[in-house]
Amino acid sequence: MAENKLKWQSKLVLLIVLPAAAASVVLRTPWWAENVPAVAILTVGLSAVLALIVVQLRSATPGAAFTGAAITAWLMYSTTFLPYRPWETALTPVLALFMLTHISTRLGRERKRQLGLAERRQGRSAAQVAANLGVAAFVFDGIVRSWLADSRGTLPLAGWQVSAVGLAALAEAAADTVSSEVGQVLGGRPRMITTLRQVESGVDGGITLIGTLAGVTAAAIVAALGALVLSTGFIPSSKWLVFRIACGGGVFGLFFDSLLGATLEKRGWLNNDAVNFLSTASAAGFAAVVLALMR
Repeated sequence: MAENKLKWQSKLVLLIVLPAAAASVVLRTPWWAENVPAVAILTVGLSAVLALIVVQLRSATPGAAFTGAAITAWLMYSTTFLPYRPWETALTPVLALFMLTHISTRLGRERKRQLGLAERRQGRSAAQVAANLGVAAFVFDGIVRSWLADSRGTLPLAGWQVSAVGLAALAEAAADTVSSEVGQVLGGRPRMITTLRQVESGVDGGITLIGTLAGVTAAAIVAALGALVLSTGFIPSSKWLVFRIACGGGVFGLFFDSLLGATLEKRGWLNNDAVNFLSTASAAGFAAVVLALMR
């Protein structure tokens, strides 16, 4: 009942993310098609293929697959540089995120069904996809970066720093799903993050050691792949920094997600989509603060 009352939060997340994604794809595709056709063809084509695979695997509803395709294309356009190589865009960390979450969701599916914790048969909803990918897309697009510009319009973030902030959000999205899915199967009885008292599986704010380690590993994988492909042309030391900051942000967001679950979500003030969106934002914010302190 409480979840139904908070459906407006899921709709709000979708309203924030999907129109921006659609507008980006609609506006950028004709320009790339005219100037560098390969970029438009591969961006739209690969995003569409990924959506078809997601539907075929029943990892998401058709609407969610469309949303994911639009955001993936948005992310790819925002991280495209010439000479163009599609694997040197945000497509690579997004694929890593999808594979990690798909595998972990299918892990121990029968046990999760018995516990009443299994994902819906039709897969993730459009709002879930928007909540997980939206913050990263806004960061890479430059919308968030424009807010950070000084009075002269000078951007205080270098390219590798933007990569670190955006990747932190993607790393958190992977860490959150993997930690909960693996923890439910292999983690045993979870403990509440705020009190460390044992709680039932599936309770908001419950964490397990194995689940947490799995989440940290997922964050590291997404951050590492992203640092390799998105830092092409940067000095080697910046790639290492991108990885460390993005991974650190992802892990911070993972614990922030559990904290929100144990407090605001448990009290019925936030639903899961809102928690996920805010958690990815916290990961990006953590990375941005670290960069600011480094300066």
